[in-house]
Amino acid sequence: MTQVDAKSEIHPRLKGEGRLRRGIALMRRDKYLYVLILPGLLYFLMFKYIPIAGVAIAFQNYSPYLGFLHSEWVGWDHFHRFFTNDDFLLLFRNTMMINLLNLVFFFPLPIVMSLMLNEVRAEGYKKTIQSIIYLPHFLSWVIIVSLTFFLFSVGIGLVNQLLDYFGFAKIDFLTDPRYFWGLLTAQSIWKDMGWGTIIFLAAIAGVDTQLYEAAKMDGAGRLRQIWHVTLPAIRNIIVILFILRLGHMMDVGFEQVYLMMNGAVSEVADVFDTYVFRLGIQQGQFSFSTAVGLFKSIVGLILVAAGNYLAKKFGEEGIY
Repeated sequence: MTQVDAKSEIHPRLKGEGRLRRGIALMRRDKYLYVLILPGLLYFLMFKYIPIAGVAIAFQNYSPYLGFLHSEWVGWDHFHRFFTNDDFLLLFRNTMMINLLNLVFFFPLPIVMSLMLNEVRAEGYKKTIQSIIYLPHFLSWVIIVSLTFFLFSVGIGLVNQLLDYFGFAKIDFLTDPRYFWGLLTAQSIWKDMGWGTIIFLAAIAGVDTQLYEAAKMDGAGRLRQIWHVTLPAIRNIIVILFILRLGHMMDVGFEQVYLMMNGAVSEVADVFDTYVFRLGIQQGQFSFSTAVGLFKSIVGLILVAAGNYLAKKFGEEGIY
């Protein structure tokens, strides 16, 4: 072996050892930071990563008595049963339509609200509005559904009482399938629109003020400044949140739908989350419900990957 060959073999090893030493030195220097993030890491490890092994029961006839290791393996039987089930298309339609309505009507509203709040110059007035629109986020779905009942029910609903007072016919909002998706979307908007503005307001606060001054010198008014300065500056944040939102297209929110659901609207209210609850919890079909959950996760992963690919294709940073 020549001297050059020996150096070419030793050098990568020495280089790796040097990186290891530097890594250990950095960990020792920042040891308190690692201690600080340790609870969060343990949480994700215990409740997010280790339970991933449980998806294997989607390929078993899982029995709690036999356990994970001794249950019978059935391969793709549960997936075949799920995709050939008459309920699949109904569940898929309801889940996608509810999420598409949220994507079209709910997702842009925090952006619009943050742009409007950013234009408010009176700090006291601005903070009061922020506090008011943030408040519904801290209310449980039980309270929000109860308020919906007191507003829109036929018997005691305030809206129907007003319609009756002015001579109009009462409308059965809660048991008419035509209004169900709209009510869910309106509830989501009222509950979380204010909370969603936090991220966008933080992004807007980081916009260089010199850009606004330059736009003013060019004769741009407030709307022009928003369109040509503010929105381009926070565009990457909007794209990232949009991609992450795509990952939840199969998740509707079990609690909200379950509380709003009744026999009259079951055809438009039954989604994957309520289906899993009914079969997995109430009927004990653990393997089948796990297969449904795994399908939802895979679809979400595909949508995130596709959204990230398109974002990079159009020159955005994406999420990875």
